[in-house]
Amino acid sequence: MNILVETSARHVHVTEADLETLFGKGYQLTVKKELSQPGQYASNERVTVVGPKKELANVSILGPCRSATQVELSMTDARSIGIVAPVRESGDVVGSAGCKLVGPAGEVEIGEGVIIAKRHIHMTPADAAAAGVADKDIVKVVTGGNGRKLVFDDVVIRVSEKFATAMHIDTDESNAAGGPNSGEIIK
Repeated sequence: MNILVETSARHVHVTEADLETLFGKGYQLTVKKELSQPGQYASNERVTVVGPKKELANVSILGPCRSATQVELSMTDARSIGIVAPVRESGDVVGSAGCKLVGPAGEVEIGEGVIIAKRHIHMTPADAAAAGVADKDIVKVVTGGNGRKLVFDDVVIRVSEKFATAMHIDTDESNAAGGPNSGEIIK
């Protein structure tokens, strides 16, 4: 089964309270671009992610707001700013690294929430059934081209009727595979 492979660049998810601290009371995110996952979007708003060594400016906030603030970086990003971030599924932030976020109206210090997103495939139930996989299965995906073909191992399947089928990898992984746009699940 061929699937869409998308590069998920560094980004931040924020709570409503943190959004107001960063941008001002009553502030709402504004949509810059809809993403492949239904209801998800890249906003026009940007923040600076500050680590112990340096900072990353102009990091996109993805909307809508969430119940916990989370920062998703590539391993290269995290190391460059001095953060030791664990590889985790989105939302699994307990005991992860912290950082400071700086916006135009204020700053937020998060004690945990910085992760390197585990490579994953969002799937509809119908597509998961067609591929013979289930939620939380671990698969391999062959992708790449132009002399950069490789197999991604340890890819988690995430199934929901709220999803559109697409694999997400970070910029380090995408660069290693030559910026793939499709892949095939192998078991």
